[in-house]
Amino acid sequence: MNGKRILLIVGGGIAAFKALELTRALRKAGASVTPVLTASGAQFVTPLSLAALAAAPVHSELFDLDAEAAMGHIELSRANDLVVVCPATANLLARMAAGLADDLATTLLLATDKPVLAVPAMNVRMWQHAATVANVATLRGRGVTVVDPDAGEMACGEFGPGRLPEIDRIMAAIAAALSDTPQPLAGKHILVTAGPTHEPIDPVRYIANRSSGKQGFAIAGALAALGARVTLVAGPVNLPTPRGVSRVDVETAREMAAATLAALPADAGVFVAAVADWHVAATGEKIKKTAGAPPPALALVENPDILATVAAHAQRPRLVVGFAAETQSTVEHAVAKRLRKAADWIVANDVSGDVMGGDANTVHLITAAGIEDWPTLPKAQVAARLAQRIADELA
Repeated sequence: MNGKRILLIVGGGIAAFKALELTRALRKAGASVTPVLTASGAQFVTPLSLAALAAAPVHSELFDLDAEAAMGHIELSRANDLVVVCPATANLLARMAAGLADDLATTLLLATDKPVLAVPAMNVRMWQHAATVANVATLRGRGVTVVDPDAGEMACGEFGPGRLPEIDRIMAAIAAALSDTPQPLAGKHILVTAGPTHEPIDPVRYIANRSSGKQGFAIAGALAALGARVTLVAGPVNLPTPRGVSRVDVETAREMAAATLAALPADAGVFVAAVADWHVAATGEKIKKTAGAPPPALALVENPDILATVAAHAQRPRLVVGFAAETQSTVEHAVAKRLRKAADWIVANDVSGDVMGGDANTVHLITAAGIEDWPTLPKAQVAARLAQRIADELA
């Protein structure tokens, strides 16, 4: 990013203050920032603060004789390597989609011949409204990169997708937009599940497995590095979110199933998570041990089959990839699982050793064409190899 020139358009909304943090991060990475502050954005951040962090004058008025004499708005729109709109409000996205040019920001966006990256932030209902969905689809269809917002609690008190992504994810998206490296998965949305699930027995105990989430997180990161928009549905693990990945944290299998279906549609789904097969039918107070009494009986109920559900879904991804963790007859069980679950590929591995929690993996890729035996590799290399195979398949 060193030496790159960024035209930063700051929209309105409470998330506008994060544009200051983004400006600082861009300059720290060696980029220069030309800030444009909308009238609504100026309600949340001051031109003085933005100018100080950008070390550049703030542009805000379309009819500014001094600015036009120094650099007209047409030249301003084309003198940078990338145009970043952050935050992009529902109103600003709508005006962009309609091709309006009623202030400096929208005029620059209409006049630019440079790539445009929009980072939305708004209330969850506004983000999910049919009008916003259509506007985002229109913009993406025109080549605008729209970064999906994060999910979480909002300033208004509601919860859901609509939060401005964390700065490191925005920076990753900017780096990808500026990169000369081929991005074969650019424009593709890929869903990844990773980690274990925890199924409560009572308020202090749960059923779980030994999955560390390392392989799934590595795959999510490798897909993002190839330009994909990645949604990572993660069980309870203590791992950092891969750069450029949108993460949704869950605990139980039922929560993972709901988050997975909510993330559709997707071009591909990679289901790496080691999902618990059962949950306890009823949980109440902490189960007490009584001397001499037999252990309590736990009534177990089967959990939803996420892989099979997605493979049969009306919004089924074009490519559905499952994982099979086995301790015996690994390939035979995986071949049967691919057919039983209606998956396109199954990645099988023997977990009888230290694979769960370890840093290496030996996998077999089962497809309709046959079986590929991969050598033992670090999990990061397994991830990179699988990500490239997915890119080739979706090309």
